[in-house]
Amino acid sequence: MTVAQRHGRRIMMTPAELDTFLAEQRTCRVATVSADGRPHVSALWFAWDGTSLWLYSLTRSRRWAELTARPRIAVVVDDGEEYGELRGVELSGTVEFVGEAPRTGEPCPELEAVERLFAAKNFGLDAMPHDGRHAWMRLTPQAVASWDFRKLAAL
Repeated sequence: MTVAQRHGRRIMMTPAELDTFLAEQRTCRVATVSADGRPHVSALWFAWDGTSLWLYSLTRSRRWAELTARPRIAVVVDDGEEYGELRGVELSGTVEFVGEAPRTGEPCPELEAVERLFAAKNFGLDAMPHDGRHAWMRLTPQAVASWDFRKLAAL
């Protein structure tokens, strides 16, 4: 169940705008929490399938270790330089690990479409290059908040 956005409804993205925005963007910022409560934010490439955000992370990273221990996550994708151009989305929830870790390319029907999407978007390839160092996490957001300051001019 996704939590509805309560504030900023007049500048939030429509579902179609959100899908287009997430399909176009490449980099997100992933926020995790360490065992002692310290936040950690890191940049990562992603793919959006219309329902879930797919993150391809190094398995020997602080991010991976923190999410393995505590799978709650917040992710921000944003764009724009000038104030009136700012737009973005925050997605949060619990990640699920999908496929083998690290990913070596073993058959995994659940990853076929997302790996084609990710490979085309980020590498310009038809198939996913597996390096044996990364693995997949899926975030099906429980809460989504978006903003598009370009809509302010019409208010």
